[in-house]
Parts: sequence; C-alpha cells; structure tokens
Amino acid sequence: MRKKTVVPSDISGRKRDSRRTTLVLRVAVVGSGPAGSSAAETLVKAGIETYLIERKLDNAKPCGGAIPLCMVSEFDLPPYVIDRQVRQMRMISPSNVEVEIKIRNQDEYIGMCRREILDGFLRDRAVRLGAKLINGTMHKLELPTSNTAPYTLHYADHSDGSLEGTAKTLQVDVVIGADGANSRVAKAIDAGDYNYAIAFQERIRLPDDKMAYYENLAEMYVGNDVSTDFYAWVFPKYDHVAVGTGTMKVNKANIKNLQAGIRARAAKKLAGGQIIKVEAHPIPEHPRPRRVVGRVALVGDAAGYVTKSSGEGIYFAAKSGRMCAEAIVEFSNQGTRQLTEADLKVYLKRWDRKYGITYKVLDLLQTVFYRSDATREAFVEMCADEDVQKLTFDSYLYKTVVPANPLTQLKITAKTIGSLLRGNALAP
Repeated sequence: MRKKTVVPSDISGRKRDSRRTTLVLRVAVVGSGPAGSSAAETLVKAGIETYLIERKLDNAKPCGGAIPLCMVSEFDLPPYVIDRQVRQMRMISPSNVEVEIKIRNQDEYIGMCRREILDGFLRDRAVRLGAKLINGTMHKLELPTSNTAPYTLHYADHSDGSLEGTAKTLQVDVVIGADGANSRVAKAIDAGDYNYAIAFQERIRLPDDKMAYYENLAEMYVGNDVSTDFYAWVFPKYDHVAVGTGTMKVNKANIKNLQAGIRARAAKKLAGGQIIKVEAHPIPEHPRPRRVVGRVALVGDAAGYVTKSSGEGIYFAAKSGRMCAEAIVEFSNQGTRQLTEADLKVYLKRWDRKYGITYKVLDLLQTVFYRSDATREAFVEMCADEDVQKLTFDSYLYKTVVPANPLTQLKITAKTIGSLLRGNALAP
C-alpha cells in the first residue's frame, strides 16, 4: 500500500512537494452581487481557492430588476428567481402619448426579479460549489510590496451578528472588486472617478385589480417632470410594483420631486397602493478610467458597467464577473501560476471588444433623445415602428447588436430623422 504524502505549506499559502513548487492561487472577491457571485462560481469550478466577502447577506439593492432572456439560460436561473415574465412594454411620452410594444414570440420575455432573491441564489450557488463566504465589511486593501507579494484585506467579520464586527485580515494573490458604485477596492487602486446617476425607487403593493393590470406589463415614462436625463418606470414584481426614477448626480437634489412626478403621472393606476419599501442607490454612467491595476480587477458597478439610455446593469455585471474569472482561470493555468497585470488586462480587451459598441450606441441614443421633451416625444413616436421594436428587442433579449438589412437600416434612419423633424427637435 502506498503511503499518503502530506504536502506542507509555506507561510504564503503555497503548497509544495519535494519535486516542484506549485502555486495555489488565492482569490478574494469583494461583493456578492451578480458580478461577484458569478466570478466566484467560475473560479471555484476551476478549483481555485476563492473567498467571497459580503457585508450584508440580506441586501435588497434598489433596482428596476429587469433581466434579458439570455441571462436565464446563460446563468441557469431557476423559475422562482423570475417574478414576472413581461411581454408588453408601454412607452409614455411627456404629453402622455402611449406606444404599445409587444414581444410577439410567446417563448420570449423580459424577466423581472427582486435583487434579494436573484443575488441570494447566485451567492448560495457559488458557496455550495466551494466558495468560502465571509460575512464582513472590507475597510482597507493593503497593496503588496512586490509583484509576487500578497494583497492584504483588512475587514470586520460580522459572523457573530454584531454590527461593528471583529477585525481580521486575509492575504490573497488576486482581488476582484465587485463592491458596487462606491467601491472601496476601486478607491484602493486609484481607479479614477466616473459620473453617476441616482436611482430612487418605491415598492408599492397594489389592490388586486390594479396589480392584475401589470400582470405581464411594464411601463416607462419620459419627460422633464419624471427625469431630466433618464426615464421613470413602473415594473411588476412578485406581489408589488417597483416605481422609480433616475437622474444624474448634478440633479440629485431634485430626485424626490421627480419621484413625485412619476407618482402623479401613474396616479390612477397606482390608486390604493401601499408603499412597503423606499430605496435609493448610485448608478455609474460610464466605465472607470482604470479597471485593472496590478492583480486587482473591477467588475460590475465597481467597473462602471451600466448602460446609458436603458440603465441596464444586471446582465453586464454577471457577465463581466464571469469573463474576468475565466481570464484568471486561463492565465493562471487553473490556479497554478501567478498572474500579472497584463494577464488580467486580457479580460478588459475581451470585454471592450464584445460590448464596447453597445455602450457607445446607447450613450449616443441618450445624448440624442433625452435632451428635451421634444426629442423624447420623437423617441416615443419612433418606438411605434415595428422594425425598431424588433431590432430593439432582439438586441436586448440576446445581447447582440443585431444587424438589420441595409433597406431596413435606411428605413429606420429615415423614420428617426422624420420623428425628430416633426417634433422640431433637430436644433443644434
């Protein structure tokens, strides 16, 4: 019978045997939203030692909660995570012109979810697969003194149930910052600032007859009364609707007036409703100047991956976490080789190549259509066109910039310009 070999470890956590030294890569993922949990899941599946740090395990992030159909299959989401399958969208202009947008294929839908349910599922799955969950608040990230020295995370451990927690440290080789728009990891690596918006949302429980109206319908309102540079929404959830708005940082003092605006516009449909929760949160408006520094990478909101115009971030958060982790697995050779900054930057190149055009197009759309009520009227009018609807839904549901044939593209461009001209919205 062969004797079992006991493999000793040195102080850096790397295991070694008598023949060769083998690195056992240790990765800390700070934040367990869709970005962090998706990264952790990918890492542990590859056998990499992964720590998932989350401050608040019951966190319910303020969020419209819409996810594209492709996310359900790509991330293997069970039915209970999806509260509602929305197949109708109603766009409502500043003058209350309503345009109905329907998904014609009954197998397709926009998923509506509550973040506490979605985030909890993704985190629990990563932990079940082997991620080591730390209920803690990271206060400081201590940078290494050399290219091979470990990063030291200083955090408060809340596993005893206390708010102040117990001071602890953790040493790792790689850090993934998935800790949101106010990312402490981003600050530690001097990732640079970005412009951001404020999202404000009320969860409102409606009487049964009013809730039935929103069975599979979501509404989006545009106008200076509901958002000076974004849109407002009424999205159906499990037993309530999420009613909210967003505006850029410079207008944040006006956010409650804008929320009152959407409440007023939708007043008849919300009559008799009871507010059960009020939420607010910052939303990044463009990627940070630096998303990889040394052996630290940013994903999700921490990296600034929220689209303009639509304000979508959930799918892009989960996808960025997975793509970052896949690069770590690939270039560390399943966790047996130390990483470099150049290795991690491959994740950025792949991300920008895959989604860069999407962000630029939606940035352009927001610049063109959200600058005045006249352009918003033109935007809603344009949404009535079936070619525009098909192109929009195909692109949203499957996250591809779907190419229309040249004649269709020409037709859409002509209708867009026509809508702007009729609304007298083409002033310089």
